[in-house]
Amino acid sequence: MLNNTEEGFATKAIHAGQDPQQWTHGSVVPPLIMSTTFQKDGPAQHRGYNYARRGNPSRTYLQTCLAKLEGGKHCFVFPSGMGTVTGLMTLLKAGEHVVCGTDVYGGTNRFFRECMPNQNIAVTFADACNTRDFMKAVKPNTKMIWIESPTNPLLRLADIREISQQIKKVRPEIYVAVDNTFATCYFQKPLDLGADIVMYSLTKFMNGHSDVIMGAAIMRRDDIAKTIQFTQNAMGIIPSPFDCSLVLRSLKTLEVRMQQHSKNGLAVAKFLETHPLVTKVVHPFLESHPQHELALKQMSGHSGMVAFYHKGDSDKFLKSIKVITLADSLGGCESLAGLPSVSSHAMMTEEERNKLGINDQLIRLSIGLETEQDLIADLDQALKSSM
Repeated sequence: MLNNTEEGFATKAIHAGQDPQQWTHGSVVPPLIMSTTFQKDGPAQHRGYNYARRGNPSRTYLQTCLAKLEGGKHCFVFPSGMGTVTGLMTLLKAGEHVVCGTDVYGGTNRFFRECMPNQNIAVTFADACNTRDFMKAVKPNTKMIWIESPTNPLLRLADIREISQQIKKVRPEIYVAVDNTFATCYFQKPLDLGADIVMYSLTKFMNGHSDVIMGAAIMRRDDIAKTIQFTQNAMGIIPSPFDCSLVLRSLKTLEVRMQQHSKNGLAVAKFLETHPLVTKVVHPFLESHPQHELALKQMSGHSGMVAFYHKGDSDKFLKSIKVITLADSLGGCESLAGLPSVSSHAMMTEEERNKLGINDQLIRLSIGLETEQDLIADLDQALKSSM
């Protein structure tokens, strides 16, 4: 193996934490360890593993690989993305305060609105895409900044470096957490931009095969890791070894998958931008995107996420697609379409959705790995059918 400074992304994804010399049989594929308990050499004398809630080799392989890909020091995987959010909130104490971006994923939004007040933790929602206004929401008792960039579903960007720098200048004790699910660590590195924590719904692009629900939190700070490690063990919020093995498998193709997601996504976005039945297309790497320059500055590319507004009937459009599938979630090999106003953001009030621009004409696409021309032809016929 090369030194870490010389390793490329794909090399890390395929080899990090997976050296066949670790195990006597020399298996190229890391073994799946399902055991819930491990033999000791004596009372309180274990060989690195004691009880599977505390740690499991299959989980360690995955966490090691994710930390390397992200440029982090510590990684903890959870049974879902929302499980990750739950685990990270144990960094906070009663009486503290969180500043959260306005147009974050609907589940996260609801968690902050409904669950955090029950723990006596206040939450202020502010526009993270407007750094000045976002910083105004910080209070003396603020302990965490929660950013999602690009946002779901409107693909708006927060200036992660600028927000992190401003926070650390005046309040270095505040945690800056970034949900990097849409971009992945292939296209964006929040820790390098100054964030303290990067989190994922690994369910999406990172796993990329629509067959695992899992989340992850990655950080460099030892103090954060110590708290999360205790929390995860105490609360028992761990994924199964089998699921860890599946995600580790998927990371081996993350680079090539993201390259194709990016290529197909941009091609679809450019096609939609010229379509007479489309009124607006949102994609950070289109020049029409209001934060296009920021995208070029802090991202090396974008995934397969595309959002657009159209003139037709959304119900007819979504019932007409053939290659693309009407389904929730995103980030899989297959292209998916959805109506955020009645799915991911249905739990928000109509007033809140309208304020953000999440109306019934907004379609969210997760562009997969199918042949580009087939995707474009499918969208064209569905748009015409929607009229």
